[in-house]
Amino acid sequence: MLAVAGLREGPVQVEHGHGPPYGTGLLRRHTVSLGNPPGESPAGEGVERYVSISPGIPFSVLDRSRTREGSDAPQALRDTVRFAQEIEALGYHRFWVSEHHGVPGVAGSAPTVLAAAVAAATSTVRVGTGGVMLPNHRPLVVAEQFGVLESLFPGRVDMGLGRSVGFTDGVRKALGRDKEDADHFPGQIEELLGYFSGTPGTGPRVRARPAEGLRPPPFVLATGKGAAVAARVGLPLVIAAVRGEDAMLRAVADYRRDFRPSAWGERPYVMLSGTIAVAATTEEARRLLLPEAWSAAWSRTHGEFPPLLPVETVLATPMTDRERSLFEESRRGHLYGTPDEVAESLGKLLARSEADEYLVTTSTYDLDAQLDSYRRLAGLLGLSG
Repeated sequence: MLAVAGLREGPVQVEHGHGPPYGTGLLRRHTVSLGNPPGESPAGEGVERYVSISPGIPFSVLDRSRTREGSDAPQALRDTVRFAQEIEALGYHRFWVSEHHGVPGVAGSAPTVLAAAVAAATSTVRVGTGGVMLPNHRPLVVAEQFGVLESLFPGRVDMGLGRSVGFTDGVRKALGRDKEDADHFPGQIEELLGYFSGTPGTGPRVRARPAEGLRPPPFVLATGKGAAVAARVGLPLVIAAVRGEDAMLRAVADYRRDFRPSAWGERPYVMLSGTIAVAATTEEARRLLLPEAWSAAWSRTHGEFPPLLPVETVLATPMTDRERSLFEESRRGHLYGTPDEVAESLGKLLARSEADEYLVTTSTYDLDAQLDSYRRLAGLLGLSG
């Protein structure tokens, strides 16, 4: 439930006033209900407890097109498109795709191309990138790509931007980039947005067509330094608790304090990002986390993200002490459990952070179990397609 003293039957509300992007100033309310559906017997008399949370904020989804043992990358991309259709039907607000290069466990390497496929296969859900790693590209080309997307799917396209530069030295070399290129991220954002406004700044007076005059909303993806960049350029912030929840909340507070209003954002907008796994039992929800936790541990000891493995394979895989430690570490900080448990932990996080939106990033080996988790979460949130 929410950050209140004690749980009780009926709704609990917490209000706060950070509005959605670009300053509509909507006052939002989180409401949690704990009890039974109308007409049902009290909890404990043979019926499942009824729990719901009406957060008053949008919930969205990021899918990285994870590959899975026994399947290939093309299938992962097709799975992403089908998953987007399911997510739209469940009533989520956005569906974003990612950019990773040379990663065996991730098929999503061309986010604007994949976003076009997702947008063509859906009709109402917003579609975007989570994100385009801007230091890997020329801002002019990115502006042109999003101009095409916004022209074909007007009013549905989001432009999520990150500052990462390749996962390995080999990938960075192939891209013609190095780690220091991430330092150019603020200037690249300004150049990119200039192409949409028709004022690209210094350099050749090139006009980005068909981007000029269009307004796909930009977002800055961050784990650390990116939050300061988002505040400086006046853009919405997408942030995950990669360095722990306390560090994330400090970054959010700094972002709100230092935010400079811009033509793209009148006030701060914070989208939290993280894993939420919901299942019938706590143990089932915990098991959903294991394939991704193992993949993360493997990446930190072998230098690459592998395809996701079945839970049984993960549990039977021998691990060194370091791998075991990283595996356990990778399982921490996620929201998981039964609907009751997730409602409590999610409500507390929303109250602490006063987030404007939540981007769910859950992935696991079993696609049916993954979709079931998102379906249970949608029910918990009261979403409707």
